[in-house]
Amino acid sequence: MIHFRPGSQVYRLVTLLSVVGEFPMRSVRLLGRERVYKTLIGKLTSPQVLRFDDGKETRCRLLTIAGRGAGKAVRLYKGALFFLSDLSATEYYMNAFWKHRFPGDAAHRERNFRIAEAVAVCMAAQIETRPYRLPVLQNHMIVHIVPSKPTFYPSRSLKQIGGLEMNKTMYSRMAGAIFMTGKCYAVYNTRGAAMKWNGMGEFKARHNLSEIGRLNAGIQDVDSAILFGESYEVAVRTLDANRARAHPEQRFDSVYAHIHFVPMNDFGIRLLRILTHSDTEKLLSVLFPKESRSMGQGVFEYDAYIDGVYILSHLDGDIARLIRFREAIEGRRLSCEVLCVEEQRQFVQSYLGKFATIKTIGLGDIEEALGLERR
Repeated sequence: MIHFRPGSQVYRLVTLLSVVGEFPMRSVRLLGRERVYKTLIGKLTSPQVLRFDDGKETRCRLLTIAGRGAGKAVRLYKGALFFLSDLSATEYYMNAFWKHRFPGDAAHRERNFRIAEAVAVCMAAQIETRPYRLPVLQNHMIVHIVPSKPTFYPSRSLKQIGGLEMNKTMYSRMAGAIFMTGKCYAVYNTRGAAMKWNGMGEFKARHNLSEIGRLNAGIQDVDSAILFGESYEVAVRTLDANRARAHPEQRFDSVYAHIHFVPMNDFGIRLLRILTHSDTEKLLSVLFPKESRSMGQGVFEYDAYIDGVYILSHLDGDIARLIRFREAIEGRRLSCEVLCVEEQRQFVQSYLGKFATIKTIGLGDIEEALGLERR
């Protein structure tokens, strides 16, 4: 017998599928212990007795597996869609996923997977991801309707504001957006490949998202993005591809002033919690004495100046700032240092080389200083 109740693994799995429709089997590790979830999914693809909180029981098949290889995905079984009514998700799900019919082409599947992985990481970082539990965004008036706690709206919710498909985001690879008090992050997921930006399409997407933030959250401009990727090797390839751009205006750091790379693993989930449940000022005040802080007044971008050393914090994973820092110190005889956590060390060292010393700090120490419980 399997208990279907809030907080259980099966409840979390159904909640995830109610938002994303299908989830790639190769990414089950993002949900928790991979072996445990694969075993659970295997059980739920055959009839099981499920018990609800009110004591009622039903015997049914809950999940189905579609596709093969890298395209293999887990979905809700058609005969089990009545479970969505317990989540108040039926209307959203049927509208978002063509009444439980999924396009079979690789392009649609890849986009679904990118969004699904982003939602899974956000869920693990305690960000609200259920669109059917969130206020519907609008484009008619200025009214603050976005909750103060961190919330993720998938791209399909952004594209259909006002009931119409928004042309300005048609060519964007944006997976969605995270709103929080006074800030909004555009969210991208490049999975295992170097991020390929669509030039002016991303500028249009950013402009459109800024307008959505202005009307619904009191945010005047969106200048920050979160870029999910499988590992820091992906971050290296993304930086290399960005450097090779023939037109500087098409570089990703020309689109967004701040791009926080978040690997899709346990460390990345903890990093995302820091980004969305704290703020940059609080983080910097924990790291550096006030009298050493640059406060944005330096001749180039750094965070503190201590004993003749210019220090940049990379604890927020901001690769756009890392680019500007390297470009500023190349060719200068300066003593420079970058502060990061151990999981970021190899990536930062490979990018900066001889230009800066790398020092690390424990992520647990940062979480404790910010008052965040360790995941």
